Amino acid sequence: MVASAPTKLRPLALFLVAVLPAAGSFLIAQDSHTQAGQYVVEKNVAIPMRDGVLLRADVLRPAEFGKVAAEEEYTTFRQAVERGYAVVVEDVRGRYQSAGEFRPYENEGRDGYDTIEWAASQPWSNGAVGTFGLSYPGAVQWLAAVESPPHLKAMVPAMTFSTPQNFFYAGGTWDLSWIEWIWDNIAPDVRVKKNLPGPRTYDEALVAWKNEGPKMLDTLPLLDVEPLRQVAPYYYDWLRHPAEDPWWDWSELRNKYGRAHAAVLNLSGWYDDNYGPEGATTNYAGLLKARAGDKDPRTHLLLGPWVHGVASTGKTKSGEREFGAAATIDYDEVVLRWMDHYLKGVDNGVEREKPVRYFVMGRNEWRESETWPPAAGRVTFFLKSAAKGDRMGELAAGMAVGVEGFSEFVSDPAHPVVNEFASSGAHDYRKLAERDNVLTFDSAPLASDTEVTGSIQARMFVSCDCRDLDLWVRLLDVAPDGWRSI
Repeated sequence: MVASAPTKLRPLALFLVAVLPAAGSFLIAQDSHTQAGQYVVEKNVAIPMRDGVLLRADVLRPAEFGKVAAEEEYTTFRQAVERGYAVVVEDVRGRYQSAGEFRPYENEGRDGYDTIEWAASQPWSNGAVGTFGLSYPGAVQWLAAVESPPHLKAMVPAMTFSTPQNFFYAGGTWDLSWIEWIWDNIAPDVRVKKNLPGPRTYDEALVAWKNEGPKMLDTLPLLDVEPLRQVAPYYYDWLRHPAEDPWWDWSELRNKYGRAHAAVLNLSGWYDDNYGPEGATTNYAGLLKARAGDKDPRTHLLLGPWVHGVASTGKTKSGEREFGAAATIDYDEVVLRWMDHYLKGVDNGVEREKPVRYFVMGRNEWRESETWPPAAGRVTFFLKSAAKGDRMGELAAGMAVGVEGFSEFVSDPAHPVVNEFASSGAHDYRKLAERDNVLTFDSAPLASDTEVTGSIQARMFVSCDCRDLDLWVRLLDVAPDGWRSI
């Protein structure tokens, strides 16, 4: 099922965050910190790309003299500088202060390589570069890393992708959330630059979406969505390429892990509505395979009960479900601790920890493991058709022998099943079972508390009196009071 709830809401002002130990007269000893405020900020520094296009960045770095306040939202950046790092915050090609044409993600690999190598060559740098960021900046890190920049030593990509098949597409179906992402985050700046009619700020776009959004999401075929044609011509290029088209290889990571040489901390959330944990778990497994035989593969995996966004990592609640104080982490400290070890060589125990740390929802506690998925038994269930007159089928522990049958439903594409909740996180989906175009299969009550951790696969045998269809399968936890949630 493709959700159309608001996603990827932050404007794309950040491209690459290069965190590197300051060198020369600005070197900060590893056992000391820069006093708060003792740093300089250089605005809109020009960084030349290989094709001559100039991208612009803000550079924050330790200083012997001067006191310039960083923007309040850059908490990790300020803490990094106070810890003795310089930070580069860059607009991607074609966005805000950077020149060139903006085509999301398509240039970020080469531009990322050039930016990393530029940062490594600066007089305030010792040549060791790290990157961090979430969502778009997370994707940028990976696209740059597989270009093999020699001075990239560490990275913390959070809540991001592994393959276009679960990025531009969602399980093989085109992801309709790109329409709102472009409308809210990209189109206003483009309209300003090209003097086009329509909303010119993020807030104006949100207001206009209430009227324009439903009309765009209901338009078929997708190539006929007109309001984005002048502001996002690349969107129509994307639509012309199916998920398996080799054209997408520029955004495919799964065949390129051997090209990434940095130490990678993969971070994601169980309720990340944009990518889910798939990006982090796939990238982690791919790196382990590519680095098989290394004494220290230099990659970890961190999964928490969070929705999309840095702010969620500091909250105890996701959607309507409370997980307690244990659910939170200090995101800034997690990032900088990784950087301290792999950029500065600080002996802080990172390499001695188990590589996998994940939050068990329900028990509301953290677990550590040497492997992902953690060692566990594999359990198989089978679908059993509902008895005549019943709406509910059975999720059975064994296969029915000598019984033939099927379950069927009628689906009207003009009235699809949609997510009724505007926010991400845990919600009660029991109403789905009441729909005529949804099939539900319930298991017997579990005899004891059961932990389910790892990937879940559904093998379906389907026929349809139509040209094609999208089939959506969801496994829900049913509480004694009937609450049905992930």
